[in-house]
This record gives sequence, structure tokens and C-alpha cells, in this order.
Amino acid sequence: MGDVISLAKLRAARVESSAVAPFASGRAPRVTFFFDLVSPWTYLAAERAERLFAGDRWRPATGDLIAGGRNAPDPRDGAERAAAEQRAEALRLPLVWPDGWPITGRGAMRVAALAAERGRAAPFVLAASRLAFCGGYELDDPEVIAEAAAAAGLALDDALRAAGDVRRDGPMERTALRLLRRGADELPAVTVGRQLFAGEGRLAEAAAAATAPAPLRRRRAARPG
Repeated sequence: MGDVISLAKLRAARVESSAVAPFASGRAPRVTFFFDLVSPWTYLAAERAERLFAGDRWRPATGDLIAGGRNAPDPRDGAERAAAEQRAEALRLPLVWPDGWPITGRGAMRVAALAAERGRAAPFVLAASRLAFCGGYELDDPEVIAEAAAAAGLALDDALRAAGDVRRDGPMERTALRLLRRGADELPAVTVGRQLFAGEGRLAEAAAAATAPAPLRRRRAARPG
């Protein structure tokens, strides 16, 4: 399983992300990347999001509370699966459906919440997503959690303890409901100040908004996001 995670690539991505600097004019907006590890769309976004938003906040949200979107394609729906597979092909990324998918991935999400608290969510999400959707492993498999935790620099005992902590579910559910009230219809999603960009396909827009001059950001924020 160790071959799935490339720590060298993670380090290279972090170096590359440092080149994406905030625009010098005006105060940089607060950027937050919201994700659900169960979603293949989070996996398809993770590589670019780690480069674009590694220095910003990453927050887990319970995707099945986001109504009307493509957060977790129904495996019985051929069109939904095909959409994810076609997008993966367009991005030149492998897509392997995990055994037993869909699953809640609740344990892995709880560890992601721990990683977010420690500023290590980006490498955890990237590692866990690769294991699930490149390797076909189940997210809540203790070995998967251990691998992803190691990639994020989390102690194994802390990660396994977090995976079983049901108290972490509530904050992720409330985060999802707040996104829903703001108009999110799918995950992953990015907020740039007051702007919301919902969906894997809107990462480039979010990155552009994050680096735009302050006056332009204010004009964009005044329009529906």
C-alpha cells in the first residue's frame, strides 16, 4: 500500500503551491476548502487543491447532507459513475472504485477532522483519496487510516482514537448544513471570502478569486457565487 502514497510528490506539491502567492494589492481573502473523503470528486480535486490551497484551511463536511449534487454517485446509477470516470480520464487520473463502495468513511473523516485541527488536512486527504480511488482500498480500513495518518505526520494512536470518536461527527454535519444554506449543492467546495465555489470543476475559478486584486474580489462577491 505504501506505493500508492508518494511523499516526494507531496513535498514537491507543497513547494509548487508556495509559488501561488496572494495578490499584493489589499488583504488576502480567507480561503477554505471543504471536502468529503467518500466522494470521488474530492479525490479528483485533491491533487490540484493541494497545490492551490495547501496553505489555506481544509475542513471536512458530511457530504450526504449536501442535497441535489454529485457528492457521492450512486453505484447503481451508471450515468453517475460514468460522469466520474469520464472526468478522471479528462484529468488523466486513474479511478478505481473501492471495494464495498459506497461506504460512510466516517472513521476516516474523523481522522481528517483531527488532521485539519493540526493543519495537516491537505496531505491526509491526498493520501487517503489516493488509497481509496487509486488503490481501491476501503477508507475505514485501519491500514488505510494508518498510511494516510503517517503521510500527514499524525501519530497512529491519535489517529485511531479519533477514528472512533463519534463526537467529531456533529461539527462536520453542521459545517455541511452551513454550506447548504449558503447555496452549495455538491462537494468539494471552496469559499474565498464571501464567495462560494461548489464542485470539483470550479477549483480554477476559486484560485483566480483568491489571487484577484481586492477591488475585483469585492465586485465578484457582490454577484451570486
